[in-house]
Amino acid sequence: MRRRDLLPAIAGAPALLRAWKEDPANPAALQIGDVTAGRAIVWARSARPAAMTVKWRTTERSGSETKLIRGPALSARSDFTGRVEISGLPPGQRIFLEVALSALDGGGRGEPLRGHFLTPGAGRSPVVVLWSGDMVGQGWGINPDFGGIRIFETMRRLEPHLFIHSGDSIYADSPVPAEMRLPGGKTWRNVVTEAKSKVAETMDEFRGCYRYNLLDDNVRRFSAEVAQLWQWDDHEITNNWSASKDLSADARYREKDIKVLVERGRQAFLEYSPLRLDGNRVYRRISYGPLLDVFLVDMRSYRGPNTHNRQSIESDETAFLGNPQMTWLAEGLRKSRAAWKIVAADMPIGLIVGDGKDAEGRARFENCANGDGPALGRELEIARLLRSIKRSNVRNIVWLTADVHYTAAHHYDPARAQFTDFLPFYEFVSGPLNAGTFGPGALDNTFGPQVLFQKAPPRGQSNLPPSAGMQFFGEVRVAGQELTVTLRDAAGDALYSKTLALERG
Repeated sequence: MRRRDLLPAIAGAPALLRAWKEDPANPAALQIGDVTAGRAIVWARSARPAAMTVKWRTTERSGSETKLIRGPALSARSDFTGRVEISGLPPGQRIFLEVALSALDGGGRGEPLRGHFLTPGAGRSPVVVLWSGDMVGQGWGINPDFGGIRIFETMRRLEPHLFIHSGDSIYADSPVPAEMRLPGGKTWRNVVTEAKSKVAETMDEFRGCYRYNLLDDNVRRFSAEVAQLWQWDDHEITNNWSASKDLSADARYREKDIKVLVERGRQAFLEYSPLRLDGNRVYRRISYGPLLDVFLVDMRSYRGPNTHNRQSIESDETAFLGNPQMTWLAEGLRKSRAAWKIVAADMPIGLIVGDGKDAEGRARFENCANGDGPALGRELEIARLLRSIKRSNVRNIVWLTADVHYTAAHHYDPARAQFTDFLPFYEFVSGPLNAGTFGPGALDNTFGPQVLFQKAPPRGQSNLPPSAGMQFFGEVRVAGQELTVTLRDAAGDALYSKTLALERG
């Protein structure tokens, strides 16, 4: 049975919303995350205080053998969110879920939230992974006249095993107004909520950004059917943040202390993302059977300040992933026995992303790229990682990312590079998800990138609306000896495809 035929099985989600929703900005929802061999995270949000109970089985029939797990009480302390880890899952099976939310105030129980997902196979059966990022930004919110955030329905119909949310899962610094002007004088009309009417500063405002996204029917359907792997970037807090972020001149913020905003934004992210909690750590490996390991990295939490990025030696100022994460990634790639390794990065390696100027008038940079030339600044850390991969002779690594609000395919080759001690690799970029479209960006030649394909707004145009058709996601199909990456638009049309053959070390 194909998953698109199982929509009636999750009809309980709208029923729960009708029964328990107290206001339009208070959604109930189900998400599945961090699926690996035998285990998965089941995340839920209630519209009121509730006890969470999860039932799972391997057939759609309710009379089949069912396992029951009692979950946490969902209270205001976590904005009525909670998660349960289910284990003992059989390989290569569709798992059917029922999440019951029983009111703690004696108000009864709504219809269960229903969903389903696939576990990794024990053999070498094909795996389909989608990725994208940059969700609901630049004022482009949920427009019912447009059909909501339609790209999620397009992705759902491709029936992926996994979806990598590549960061900027919200835009905490980008309010959603009632209307946005479109080219030609037309109007884009957004669903609006109080929490999304200004930049996020309080806990409720940060949480309200996630609640806003879950108001969309497409997003809730997708979340109930597709296991997700979340990472974060900057807009979960504010644009281009690092520990040195200065908000003193930003009149939108009453709270000027970036540490306070990071603490609140991080808490909201961890509450709403369906990841397996390990303190505050976001970077992790998800092993999805013998064909695939996914390494989700965190290029935000451990970086030094955004600077001119031209330092000649590594230091705390040039940190990007940070040494503990660097060691974890290098060792994990070396020890991986999966045929293919995906490094899911929240920022591209070779695209230059600026961050204004420093006090001395020098260009300041947001990611590792800093302009043509030898490896300097944060590039030194990336060079060290790439050198380690070469010396360990780790092959079949593909980098996936988002961040720049257009789609592209890049090939990095030491024959074209200033720093040459690495193995060639591919990087694929896709996004946004119902946010403004920008680009294309300029490439830095340090690691020898070449544009194989890109689709971005015409010269002189930027912040194109979702209705312009330039919203993007990527698809990875892993089938034994081959991995095929296809870049797609919001309608699902294939724009570019690249098939890679498995290399033997």
